[in-house]
Amino acid sequence: MSEQDFSALSTTKSIQLSHGGGGQEMNKLIKGLFFKAFDNAILRSEEDAAVLTLEGKTAFTTDSFTVSPLFFAGGNIGKLAIAGTVNDLAMMGAQPQYLSCSVIIEEGFEIDKLKTIVSSMAKELSISGAKIVCGDTKVVPKGCADGIFINTTGVGKIMQTGISVRNLADGDAIIVSRDVGRHGAAILMAREGLTLESGLISDCNTLWPAVEALIAAGLDIHAMRDATRGGLSAVLNEWAQASDVGISLVEDDVPVSEEVRGLCELYGFEPFDLANEGTFILALPQAQAQKALEVLEAFAACDNACVIGSVNNEHTGRVILTSGWGSRRYLDLPQGELLPRIC
Repeated sequence: MSEQDFSALSTTKSIQLSHGGGGQEMNKLIKGLFFKAFDNAILRSEEDAAVLTLEGKTAFTTDSFTVSPLFFAGGNIGKLAIAGTVNDLAMMGAQPQYLSCSVIIEEGFEIDKLKTIVSSMAKELSISGAKIVCGDTKVVPKGCADGIFINTTGVGKIMQTGISVRNLADGDAIIVSRDVGRHGAAILMAREGLTLESGLISDCNTLWPAVEALIAAGLDIHAMRDATRGGLSAVLNEWAQASDVGISLVEDDVPVSEEVRGLCELYGFEPFDLANEGTFILALPQAQAQKALEVLEAFAACDNACVIGSVNNEHTGRVILTSGWGSRRYLDLPQGELLPRIC
């Protein structure tokens, strides 16, 4: 998005309290920035509520984003807000359709940073085809919001039913779409000012195109979940408990980049516990696992998708991790707050 797209925006360099006061400054901010970035007929109608046409079963989700720092390798709070909400819809087999967007901006926040955030949101929306159709802007005094907070709510049309944390079955294969722990590691690097020659970046990414392809392939998907806070460990434990099954995981089969592994060794973290923002876990019949992998290979962010475990009726409600040495242990839910405000 070029600077010309923001020509209607006030020439001030930072957000002022008047930008949230309902007057001319607020009108210029909303019309000159948000409306231009998210332009569509529904938003343009400027009603108190968006009028939508929904057909069939609909998924509905909401999330608030307070990540620190606001900008990190591979994304920013804006990209994260769109991808995070769209991905929650996708994990229910729903095609993302409509989003709301509410922003709380701190007085003094730089206009240029806000432009970058909004531009990244518009770019991420284009990947799934979802539209922001309503929103709200609030400006609070300096020191009250740590820059900017974003809330996004989304609705989507369910394209495949039966996807649920309660539908895992004995013999299901467990697939991960890519290497784990990237987002948590990228946030840690940004906070600590670490630099790596490899250029590790967050996996922050919209997952709907890959999920849409899996659905189009006619696969019998039992469960899907994006491995955000709590990472792979949290997802698998939640599944085991909700479906009352056991899950066996092979440690050496779980892809972890050397950079993430090195950071975990340095700080004493478990890579399976670190957050992801563009990695999902999939459960489906073992007989369909190879077809699922072939579908995922077509997507750059899923090119190292692989089977990492299976579902069984042993140790129900628990996840068993088999190490490279052949020893077995429980992979438990993460305890405490490893990295606060990662999303």
